[in-house]
Amino acid sequence: MKISIIGGGPAGMYFAILMKKADAAHDITIYERNGPDDTFGWGVVFSGKTLANLREADEVSHAEITSDFEAWDNVDVVHRDEKISIHGNSFSGIARIRLLKILQRRCEQLAIEIRFGTEISDVESFRNNCDVLVGSDGVNSMVRKTFSDGFDPDLSTRPNKYIWYGTNQLFHGLTLTFRETPAGVFAAHSYRFNQTTSTFIVECDPETWARSGFATMSDDTARARLAGVFANDLRGDELLSNNSKWINFLLVKNAHWYFENVVLLGDALHTAHFSIGSGTKLAMEDAIALANCFKQTASVSEALQNFERSRKSVIEDYQAAAYESMLWFENARDYMNLSPVEVAYSLMTRSGRVDRDELMKRDANFVVLYERATRPV
Repeated sequence: MKISIIGGGPAGMYFAILMKKADAAHDITIYERNGPDDTFGWGVVFSGKTLANLREADEVSHAEITSDFEAWDNVDVVHRDEKISIHGNSFSGIARIRLLKILQRRCEQLAIEIRFGTEISDVESFRNNCDVLVGSDGVNSMVRKTFSDGFDPDLSTRPNKYIWYGTNQLFHGLTLTFRETPAGVFAAHSYRFNQTTSTFIVECDPETWARSGFATMSDDTARARLAGVFANDLRGDELLSNNSKWINFLLVKNAHWYFENVVLLGDALHTAHFSIGSGTKLAMEDAIALANCFKQTASVSEALQNFERSRKSVIEDYQAAAYESMLWFENARDYMNLSPVEVAYSLMTRSGRVDRDELMKRDANFVVLYERATRPV
């Protein structure tokens, strides 16, 4: 088959790798508008289950990815300067640029061409020159926009503002920090992804953002302001920008996952709020699912139908959990009257995927601490 992929992120490259492994005769080209060293953001997170899926799909890239991982089992919740730790959680972090480089090299090993610095403007005519066109071009997908009548997307811009920074302060675990200021409540999502750097995402509601004056504040001033808000947590380290900008989370859903010979992957197809850390995981597992469907049939239309049929319910479950998590953070101010351990328990159970019994399996000491603190006098 001739396969054209628009978007050279993890979803697009991983799909190309798996298809080329399955049949070296496939003619696969990836078109990426940015350069090979360009990326946004800092670190990305994988769960233990995802790592098992990556190992089964491609041991070569899995070995290189995991050799660079920073792993942890704790979620730390910081409220009123008190840290509550919950163990028994399997997470690993890696620099986004490092992950991209690993996948780029794997593509090169398999003779997959990546055309960097290539913008595809006429997507309609482009898809007529291949058997399969894959749109893995991100949350603002041009492929999705071009064939919107076929995909029937549902796009919802959420109210909270967030900005993705880095820092050299190392957070040894997935850390959720809350700071109350005269302007309102700020939440930070942080974790280390290599031996020197952590991701540090700051989120706040639109009222807090407006009262803080960020609309007219320079990037450097905003970064310094937020470093001040989280001074106790950063311990003197500054926040690092990688073209970091305030944005609103865009919730992406599509009624249909393919249109004729065009299919979407990753953020172009669906998004899940960053508070559950599943964006890259879901994108690469999309690639695995789609590649597996092509292994089962030579028919493009049948493979795309099977992809949607088998994968859509999985994504809908993740999006439902992520939606509940997103709502929790959009209403974080309503939980600030709780004690630190109560906030931690509420956070751990916010998505509906984790209940008391599951927490007992992960960290019984935490459940005992919570129930002791909330027991009626």
